[in-house]
Amino acid sequence: MARSDELKGTALAFAGVLAFSGSFPATVFAMRGFDPWLVAIGRALLAGIVALVCLRAARVPLLPPRSQWGSYALISLGVVFGFPVFSGLALHLGASTAHSAVVIGLLPAATAAFAVLRAGERPRPLFWVACTAGAVAITVFTVSQGGGGLSLADMLLVAALLSAALGYTEGGRLARSTPGWHVISYALVLSLPVTLPVSVALAAVTPITLTAASVGGFLYVGLVSMFLGFIPWYAGLARGGIARAGQTQLVQPLLTLVWAWLLLGERYGLATVLGALAVLVCVAVTQRSRS
Repeated sequence: MARSDELKGTALAFAGVLAFSGSFPATVFAMRGFDPWLVAIGRALLAGIVALVCLRAARVPLLPPRSQWGSYALISLGVVFGFPVFSGLALHLGASTAHSAVVIGLLPAATAAFAVLRAGERPRPLFWVACTAGAVAITVFTVSQGGGGLSLADMLLVAALLSAALGYTEGGRLARSTPGWHVISYALVLSLPVTLPVSVALAAVTPITLTAASVGGFLYVGLVSMFLGFIPWYAGLARGGIARAGQTQLVQPLLTLVWAWLLLGERYGLATVLGALAVLVCVAVTQRSRS
């Protein structure tokens, strides 16, 4: 049963990764009609309203126990505010979707580290070897693409992945005893006192161009990336183990490369493909090393 739970957790986590893999292309589309800050904060407002409606429809409390508010604050800082803001600004500064996707491939390593610190998980040595190999491969890729150094966009991407790792770990820890969709819903609802007024203010002072692409991109990051994708993701982390199931996100760069090619027409060189393939090999090893 333990092995079965790990496999089911991995499958659920992958469903979340599949949803998240379209986030960068969707953000690019959204920013063609909306200010980057409005995209980052407004998506959380949209998801928060949907989460509030879902909680009300399910007839469950609209707020979590007060004793857990600290954990939900960490989730909000990580995935409601941190990741959308930092990644959106990186894309706005010119980081390509493909490059950003490969850099964010470091996220599983960061999530595993936070899982040790916050959730008490102790993966086996082989797990860490494969995880470190993936991190090294992506670091080499980033430095080589940046001419021997890190750009401001790269540093923003690193801040984004650390933010996401914190939010993923804390959410996965709470999802052990609370349904995954409750976890992300509560984080979004508790953020509404910030996302609502800030979004309204930004909408009033920034230019908005409504097109099918910009509206579609905004709806995707608000409904899928910020809400629906977290339902299987948090459930997978809780069932399969945060460190282990979280390694499925190493596949995300490859998926995002496909979306960037199909939807944005981006072209990338051999280094990008090799970097993405390197992390794919690492995820295969981590999934064979039980936690």
